[in-house]
Amino acid sequence: MNTVLMHTCCAPCSLSCIDPLRAEGLEPVAFWYNPNIHPWKEYQARRDCLLEYAPTIGMEVRVREDYGLRDFVRHVAADIDRRCVYCYEHRLKGTAQYAAEHGFAAFTTTLLASLYQDHDGIARAAERYAREYGVAFLYRDFRPNFRAGNQLAREKGFYMQKYCGCVFSEQDRYQKQIDRDRARFQAG
Repeated sequence: MNTVLMHTCCAPCSLSCIDPLRAEGLEPVAFWYNPNIHPWKEYQARRDCLLEYAPTIGMEVRVREDYGLRDFVRHVAADIDRRCVYCYEHRLKGTAQYAAEHGFAAFTTTLLASLYQDHDGIARAAERYAREYGVAFLYRDFRPNFRAGNQLAREKGFYMQKYCGCVFSEQDRYQKQIDRDRARFQAG
């Protein structure tokens, strides 16, 4: 069976990708590289959920441990609204580089499962770094499996994150409540 390095943002999203890849005769090797996820407890919860689940289905996990808060913020602070571009590119560059350095012929990413991410932007970034590092990017649209994957993750009791990963996306998650609180306290 051929292996493919699968950049993995979290265990729940991986459920949308693993079975379809295995059905094609490809064995995913999960690659944890997510220096965008903050705060530390969120990073740890997502990583550890993946590490606990993978052995139960015989999936190998490679970890590039990098809690990159300062570096991430330094790169996105000047243009927070475009942070996702940097985030995709940085993680996919690291994945392509790791694939090339460790003998993988191809890589993919669980980011392609999300209904909430810039699917085309992810694919463009992956193609760019595949060319740069001389490995193939295995494009698959895993989005049709997203809801079923999330339901299975809930059934398995996985840690289910409530925001994309960075501290700015966490703020976006709470923005309506922040606005309501601001209005409430300004009224008094």
